[in-house]
Amino acid sequence: MTLKHQIILSYTKDLSVETPDAESLISARENISKYSLNLDLNSKFLKNKMIEVETKLTYQDKTKNKKKTYFEMIYATVVKIDEENPNKEDVKKFILCDLQIKIYPQIEKIFLNILKMSGFPHIQLNSKIDFNKLYNERKI
Repeated sequence: MTLKHQIILSYTKDLSVETPDAESLISARENISKYSLNLDLNSKFLKNKMIEVETKLTYQDKTKNKKKTYFEMIYATVVKIDEENPNKEDVKKFILCDLQIKIYPQIEKIFLNILKMSGFPHIQLNSKIDFNKLYNERKI
């Protein structure tokens, strides 16, 4: 069961694309299959039953290759919970799972456009994130 809520606003809060030089871009294009997408979530409670949720994506080469590119984006979403005294576990599931399922397609679209405009016109993110599975694994 998802909580009754309203998305008040959402926006790209922070963005970083680091390509030190042309050699790094060429190397990154050749080694893009070694790059991995990571996701991190952060939230903080605001006044008036609102929560700011930060969805952070990083896309990077974790090998020791010195010539590489780094991408990071933090997407913030402010939601208002429309329920009186919601259960803590329901709020947690909402933040980690239900909300992410709703907003992630837009986040991924923005992030892919940034990657493409940063010199990777044919890039595709092949890994789909199963937020239900991640939430259930975290509960254990």
